[in-house]
Amino acid sequence: MSKIKPSKGAPHARIMGVGGYRPTRVVPNEVILETIDSSDEWIRSRSGIATRHWASPEETVAAMSIEASGKAIADAGITPEQIDGVIVATVSHFKQTPAVATEIADRIGAGKPAAFDVSAGCAGFGYGLTLAKGMVIDGSAEHVLVIGVERLSDLTDLEDRATAFLFGDGAGAVVVGPAKEPMIGPTVWGSEGDKSDTIKQTVPWDVYRDGTVEKFPAITQEGQAVFRWAVFEMAKVAQQALDAAGISPADLDVFIPHQANMRIIDSMVKTLKLPESVTVARDVETTGNTSAASIPLAMERLLATGQAKSGDTALVIGFGAGLVYAATVVTLP
Repeated sequence: MSKIKPSKGAPHARIMGVGGYRPTRVVPNEVILETIDSSDEWIRSRSGIATRHWASPEETVAAMSIEASGKAIADAGITPEQIDGVIVATVSHFKQTPAVATEIADRIGAGKPAAFDVSAGCAGFGYGLTLAKGMVIDGSAEHVLVIGVERLSDLTDLEDRATAFLFGDGAGAVVVGPAKEPMIGPTVWGSEGDKSDTIKQTVPWDVYRDGTVEKFPAITQEGQAVFRWAVFEMAKVAQQALDAAGISPADLDVFIPHQANMRIIDSMVKTLKLPESVTVARDVETTGNTSAASIPLAMERLLATGQAKSGDTALVIGFGAGLVYAATVVTLP
Protein backbone atom coordinates (compact mmCIF):
# COMPACT_ATOMS: atom_id res chain seq x y z
CA MET A 1 0.00 0.00 0.00
CA SER A 2 1.30 3.44 -0.90
CA LYS A 3 2.52 5.63 1.94
CA ILE A 4 2.29 8.77 -0.16
CA LYS A 5 -0.31 11.24 1.10
CA PRO A 6 -2.87 12.34 -1.51
CA SER A 7 -2.80 15.86 -2.89
CA LYS A 8 -5.14 18.31 -1.20
CA GLY A 9 -6.19 21.08 -3.51
CA ALA A 10 -9.37 22.96 -4.28
CA PRO A 11 -12.36 21.00 -5.61
CA HIS A 12 -12.44 23.18 -8.71
CA ALA A 13 -10.73 26.20 -10.27
CA ARG A 14 -11.85 29.49 -11.81
CA ILE A 15 -10.55 32.59 -13.54
CA MET A 16 -10.57 35.25 -10.83
CA GLY A 17 -9.33 38.28 -12.75
CA VAL A 18 -8.07 39.40 -16.15
CA GLY A 19 -5.80 42.18 -17.40
CA GLY A 20 -4.34 43.30 -20.70
CA TYR A 21 -1.68 45.57 -22.15
CA ARG A 22 -1.44 46.89 -25.70
CA PRO A 23 1.64 48.85 -26.81
CA THR A 24 1.12 52.57 -27.25
CA ARG A 25 2.01 52.63 -30.96
CA VAL A 26 -0.95 51.93 -33.23
CA VAL A 27 0.04 50.82 -36.73
CA PRO A 28 -2.57 51.22 -39.51
CA ASN A 29 -2.53 49.24 -42.73
CA GLU A 30 -1.05 52.22 -44.53
CA VAL A 31 2.26 51.61 -42.77
CA ILE A 32 2.26 47.97 -43.86
CA LEU A 33 1.66 49.04 -47.46
CA GLU A 34 4.97 50.88 -47.48
CA THR A 35 6.79 47.54 -47.86
CA ILE A 36 4.33 45.25 -49.68
CA ASP A 37 2.33 45.54 -52.89
CA SER A 38 -1.23 45.39 -51.60
CA SER A 39 -4.09 47.63 -50.50
CA ASP A 40 -6.03 48.47 -47.37
CA GLU A 41 -9.14 46.93 -48.94
CA TRP A 42 -7.30 43.65 -49.69
CA ILE A 43 -5.89 43.38 -46.16
CA ARG A 44 -9.28 44.05 -44.57
CA SER A 45 -11.09 41.62 -46.86
CA ARG A 46 -8.54 38.85 -46.29
CA SER A 47 -8.03 39.26 -42.55
CA GLY A 48 -10.40 41.84 -41.09
CA ILE A 49 -7.41 43.73 -39.69
CA ALA A 50 -7.38 47.52 -39.80
CA THR A 51 -4.72 48.29 -37.19
CA ARG A 52 -2.35 46.54 -34.83
CA HIS A 53 -0.05 47.55 -31.95
CA TRP A 54 3.73 47.34 -32.21
CA ALA A 55 5.96 47.52 -29.16
CA SER A 56 8.70 50.06 -28.60
CA PRO A 57 12.14 48.92 -27.40
CA GLU A 58 11.03 49.63 -23.82
CA GLU A 59 7.86 47.53 -24.18
CA THR A 60 9.62 44.20 -23.75
CA VAL A 61 7.97 40.83 -23.27
CA ALA A 62 8.58 41.18 -19.53
CA ALA A 63 7.45 44.82 -19.31
CA MET A 64 4.17 44.18 -21.14
CA SER A 65 3.55 41.08 -19.03
CA ILE A 66 4.08 42.99 -15.81
CA GLU A 67 1.55 45.65 -16.85
CA ALA A 68 -1.08 43.04 -17.76
CA SER A 69 -0.35 41.00 -14.63
CA GLY A 70 -0.80 43.96 -12.31
CA LYS A 71 -4.27 44.56 -13.74
CA ALA A 72 -5.22 40.88 -13.50
CA ILE A 73 -4.06 40.61 -9.89
CA ALA A 74 -5.97 43.75 -8.92
CA ASP A 75 -9.05 42.49 -10.75
CA ALA A 76 -8.81 39.21 -8.84
CA GLY A 77 -8.76 41.09 -5.52
CA ILE A 78 -5.56 39.51 -4.25
CA THR A 79 -2.00 40.71 -3.65
CA PRO A 80 1.11 39.76 -5.65
CA GLU A 81 2.40 37.88 -2.61
CA GLN A 82 -0.51 35.45 -2.99
CA ILE A 83 0.67 34.33 -6.43
CA ASP A 84 2.42 30.98 -6.06
CA GLY A 85 2.60 30.00 -9.73
CA VAL A 86 3.50 31.95 -12.88
CA ILE A 87 3.06 30.47 -16.36
CA VAL A 88 4.07 32.49 -19.42
CA ALA A 89 2.96 31.41 -22.89
CA THR A 90 5.12 33.01 -25.60
CA VAL A 91 7.17 32.30 -28.71
CA SER A 92 8.85 35.70 -28.87
CA HIS A 93 11.04 35.78 -25.76
CA PHE A 94 14.46 35.48 -27.36
CA LYS A 95 16.39 34.18 -24.34
CA GLN A 96 16.47 30.40 -24.41
CA THR A 97 17.05 30.44 -20.66
CA PRO A 98 16.12 31.46 -18.01
CA ALA A 99 12.37 31.47 -18.47
CA VAL A 100 10.97 35.01 -18.57
CA ALA A 101 8.36 33.83 -16.04
CA THR A 102 10.99 33.94 -13.28
CA GLU A 103 11.84 37.58 -14.03
CA ILE A 104 8.17 38.54 -14.14
CA ALA A 105 7.45 36.75 -10.86
CA ASP A 106 10.23 38.65 -9.13
CA ARG A 107 9.34 42.05 -10.58
CA ILE A 108 5.66 41.84 -9.63
CA GLY A 109 6.62 40.94 -6.05
CA ALA A 110 5.28 37.40 -6.08
CA GLY A 111 7.98 35.96 -3.82
CA LYS A 112 9.19 32.50 -4.82
CA PRO A 113 6.44 30.93 -6.94
CA ALA A 114 6.79 28.09 -9.39
CA ALA A 115 7.59 29.85 -12.68
CA PHE A 116 8.05 28.56 -16.20
CA ASP A 117 7.39 29.31 -19.88
CA VAL A 118 5.42 27.25 -22.39
CA SER A 119 5.80 27.29 -26.16
CA ALA A 120 2.52 26.30 -27.80
CA GLY A 121 2.06 29.07 -30.33
CA CYS A 122 -1.41 30.53 -30.57
CA ALA A 123 -2.76 27.78 -28.30
CA GLY A 124 -0.30 28.75 -25.57
CA PHE A 125 -2.82 30.53 -23.37
CA GLY A 126 -5.12 27.49 -23.40
CA TYR A 127 -2.22 25.24 -22.48
CA GLY A 128 -1.25 27.57 -19.63
CA LEU A 129 -4.82 27.80 -18.38
CA THR A 130 -5.12 24.01 -18.31
CA LEU A 131 -1.86 23.62 -16.40
CA ALA A 132 -2.91 26.31 -13.91
CA LYS A 133 -6.24 24.61 -13.30
CA GLY A 134 -4.41 21.35 -12.59
CA MET A 135 -2.04 23.06 -10.15
CA VAL A 136 -4.92 24.58 -8.19
CA ILE A 137 -6.90 21.35 -8.01
CA ASP A 138 -3.77 19.32 -7.19
CA GLY A 139 -2.89 21.73 -4.39
CA SER A 140 0.59 22.63 -5.63
CA ALA A 141 -0.56 26.25 -5.95
CA GLU A 142 -3.53 28.30 -4.79
CA HIS A 143 -3.28 31.26 -7.17
CA VAL A 144 -1.62 30.91 -10.57
CA LEU A 145 -0.88 33.80 -12.90
CA VAL A 146 -1.24 32.79 -16.56
CA ILE A 147 0.22 35.22 -19.11
CA GLY A 148 0.01 35.17 -22.89
CA VAL A 149 2.50 37.64 -24.35
CA GLU A 150 4.05 38.29 -27.74
CA ARG A 151 6.27 40.75 -29.61
CA LEU A 152 5.51 39.31 -33.03
CA SER A 153 6.68 42.48 -34.73
CA ASP A 154 10.18 41.11 -34.02
CA LEU A 155 9.33 37.99 -36.04
CA THR A 156 7.52 39.67 -38.93
CA ASP A 157 8.95 39.87 -42.43
CA LEU A 158 7.62 43.22 -43.60
CA GLU A 159 8.30 42.24 -47.21
CA ASP A 160 6.24 39.04 -47.04
CA ARG A 161 2.92 39.93 -48.67
CA ALA A 162 1.22 36.90 -47.09
CA THR A 163 2.05 37.69 -43.44
CA ALA A 164 3.35 41.27 -43.09
CA PHE A 165 -0.08 42.63 -42.13
CA LEU A 166 -1.07 39.87 -39.68
CA PHE A 167 0.89 40.24 -36.49
CA GLY A 168 0.72 42.53 -33.48
CA ASP A 169 2.18 42.81 -29.99
CA GLY A 170 0.64 42.73 -26.53
CA ALA A 171 0.10 40.85 -23.29
CA GLY A 172 -2.93 39.39 -21.55
CA ALA A 173 -3.06 37.77 -18.14
CA VAL A 174 -5.48 35.95 -15.87
CA VAL A 175 -5.35 34.76 -12.28
CA VAL A 176 -6.58 31.21 -11.73
CA GLY A 177 -7.65 30.29 -8.22
CA PRO A 178 -9.88 27.94 -6.18
CA ALA A 179 -13.59 27.51 -6.75
CA LYS A 180 -16.37 25.56 -5.08
CA GLU A 181 -18.04 24.64 -8.37
CA PRO A 182 -16.77 23.93 -11.90
CA MET A 183 -15.87 27.21 -13.63
CA ILE A 184 -13.21 25.93 -16.04
CA GLY A 185 -14.37 22.98 -18.08
CA PRO A 186 -12.45 19.98 -19.42
CA THR A 187 -9.83 20.90 -21.99
CA VAL A 188 -9.85 19.38 -25.46
CA TRP A 189 -6.30 19.76 -26.71
CA GLY A 190 -3.82 18.09 -28.98
CA SER A 191 -1.43 18.43 -31.88
CA GLU A 192 -1.07 17.50 -35.53
CA GLY A 193 2.68 17.46 -36.02
CA ASP A 194 2.42 16.15 -39.54
CA LYS A 195 1.22 19.65 -40.46
CA SER A 196 3.93 21.52 -38.54
CA ASP A 197 5.38 23.10 -41.67
CA THR A 198 2.20 25.06 -42.39
CA ILE A 199 3.16 27.63 -39.73
CA LYS A 200 6.80 27.92 -38.87
CA GLN A 201 9.87 30.06 -38.29
CA THR A 202 11.65 30.61 -41.60
CA VAL A 203 15.04 29.35 -40.37
CA PRO A 204 16.42 28.09 -37.03
CA TRP A 205 18.44 30.47 -34.84
CA ASP A 206 21.67 28.54 -35.41
CA VAL A 207 21.40 28.96 -39.18
CA TYR A 208 21.08 32.72 -38.74
CA ARG A 209 23.98 32.70 -36.26
CA ASP A 210 26.21 30.85 -38.68
CA GLY A 211 25.62 33.48 -41.33
CA THR A 212 24.06 31.04 -43.78
CA VAL A 213 21.21 33.52 -44.24
CA GLU A 214 21.26 37.29 -43.82
CA LYS A 215 17.59 37.86 -43.09
CA PHE A 216 16.49 37.62 -39.46
CA PRO A 217 14.12 34.67 -38.84
CA ALA A 218 10.42 35.40 -39.25
CA ILE A 219 7.11 33.58 -39.05
CA THR A 220 5.72 32.21 -42.29
CA GLN A 221 2.65 30.18 -43.09
CA GLU A 222 0.69 28.45 -45.82
CA GLY A 223 -2.38 30.64 -45.62
CA GLN A 224 -4.94 28.50 -47.43
CA ALA A 225 -3.93 25.30 -45.62
CA VAL A 226 -4.12 27.04 -42.25
CA PHE A 227 -7.48 28.57 -43.10
CA ARG A 228 -9.02 25.22 -44.07
CA TRP A 229 -7.62 23.50 -40.98
CA ALA A 230 -8.82 26.23 -38.62
CA VAL A 231 -12.31 26.46 -40.08
CA PHE A 232 -13.11 22.77 -40.39
CA GLU A 233 -10.98 20.96 -37.82
CA MET A 234 -11.07 23.58 -35.07
CA ALA A 235 -14.82 23.91 -35.27
CA LYS A 236 -14.92 20.19 -34.43
CA VAL A 237 -12.60 20.73 -31.46
CA ALA A 238 -14.73 23.63 -30.26
CA GLN A 239 -17.82 21.42 -30.40
CA GLN A 240 -15.98 18.70 -28.47
CA ALA A 241 -15.15 21.23 -25.75
CA LEU A 242 -18.81 22.23 -25.52
CA ASP A 243 -19.83 18.57 -25.28
CA ALA A 244 -17.18 17.85 -22.63
CA ALA A 245 -18.50 20.74 -20.52
CA GLY A 246 -22.11 19.69 -21.02
CA ILE A 247 -22.86 23.01 -22.70
CA SER A 248 -24.93 23.56 -25.84
CA PRO A 249 -24.44 26.51 -28.21
CA ALA A 250 -27.70 27.93 -26.84
CA ASP A 251 -26.20 27.95 -23.33
CA LEU A 252 -23.24 30.08 -24.41
CA ASP A 253 -23.01 33.79 -23.72
CA VAL A 254 -19.62 34.49 -25.31
CA PHE A 255 -17.30 32.97 -27.91
CA ILE A 256 -13.60 33.93 -27.69
CA PRO A 257 -11.60 32.23 -30.43
CA HIS A 258 -7.94 32.91 -31.15
CA GLN A 259 -7.85 36.21 -33.02
CA ALA A 260 -6.12 34.97 -36.15
CA ASN A 261 -8.37 36.16 -38.93
CA MET A 262 -11.89 37.61 -39.12
CA ARG A 263 -12.88 35.20 -41.90
CA ILE A 264 -11.86 32.23 -39.74
CA ILE A 265 -13.85 33.60 -36.80
CA ASP A 266 -16.98 34.18 -38.87
CA SER A 267 -16.71 30.76 -40.48
CA MET A 268 -16.38 29.04 -37.09
CA VAL A 269 -19.45 30.89 -35.81
CA LYS A 270 -21.41 29.65 -38.82
CA THR A 271 -20.13 26.06 -38.57
CA LEU A 272 -20.91 25.89 -34.85
CA LYS A 273 -24.35 27.38 -35.52
CA LEU A 274 -24.00 29.81 -32.66
CA PRO A 275 -27.14 31.82 -31.87
CA GLU A 276 -27.11 35.55 -32.60
CA SER A 277 -27.35 36.11 -28.84
CA VAL A 278 -23.75 34.88 -28.40
CA THR A 279 -21.23 37.71 -28.18
CA VAL A 280 -18.26 36.98 -30.46
CA ALA A 281 -14.80 38.45 -29.85
CA ARG A 282 -13.49 40.25 -32.94
CA ASP A 283 -10.54 42.00 -31.36
CA VAL A 284 -8.40 41.09 -34.37
CA GLU A 285 -9.68 44.17 -36.21
CA THR A 286 -7.70 46.58 -34.05
CA THR A 287 -5.13 44.31 -32.38
CA GLY A 288 -4.07 41.92 -35.15
CA ASN A 289 -2.90 38.39 -34.46
CA THR A 290 -1.07 38.38 -31.12
CA SER A 291 -0.72 34.59 -30.88
CA ALA A 292 -0.67 33.48 -27.22
CA ALA A 293 -1.88 36.91 -26.06
CA SER A 294 -4.96 37.07 -28.26
CA ILE A 295 -7.52 35.24 -26.10
CA PRO A 296 -6.84 37.04 -22.78
CA LEU A 297 -6.60 40.39 -24.60
CA ALA A 298 -9.95 39.77 -26.30
CA MET A 299 -11.47 38.60 -23.01
CA GLU A 300 -10.26 41.71 -21.22
CA ARG A 301 -11.67 44.03 -23.91
CA LEU A 302 -15.09 42.35 -23.95
CA LEU A 303 -15.38 42.75 -20.17
CA ALA A 304 -14.01 46.30 -20.16
CA THR A 305 -16.44 47.46 -22.85
CA GLY A 306 -19.45 45.73 -21.31
CA GLN A 307 -19.96 43.41 -24.28
CA ALA A 308 -19.50 40.55 -21.80
CA LYS A 309 -20.06 40.45 -18.08
CA SER A 310 -18.84 38.60 -15.04
CA GLY A 311 -20.47 35.19 -14.75
CA ASP A 312 -20.99 34.75 -18.48
CA THR A 313 -20.29 31.32 -19.95
CA ALA A 314 -17.60 31.52 -22.63
CA LEU A 315 -16.08 29.09 -25.10
CA VAL A 316 -12.38 29.78 -25.71
CA ILE A 317 -10.22 28.09 -28.33
CA GLY A 318 -6.65 28.67 -29.45
CA PHE A 319 -4.93 27.07 -32.42
CA GLY A 320 -1.72 27.60 -34.32
CA ALA A 321 1.89 26.62 -34.99
CA GLY A 322 2.64 23.00 -34.32
CA LEU A 323 -0.13 22.51 -35.28
CA VAL A 324 -1.53 22.64 -31.75
CA TYR A 325 -4.88 23.50 -30.26
CA ALA A 326 -6.72 23.83 -26.95
CA ALA A 327 -10.36 24.58 -26.23
CA THR A 328 -12.43 24.82 -23.05
CA VAL A 329 -15.51 26.46 -21.56
CA VAL A 330 -15.00 28.97 -18.76
CA THR A 331 -17.00 31.28 -16.53
CA LEU A 332 -15.83 34.84 -17.04
CA PRO A 333 -14.44 36.62 -13.96
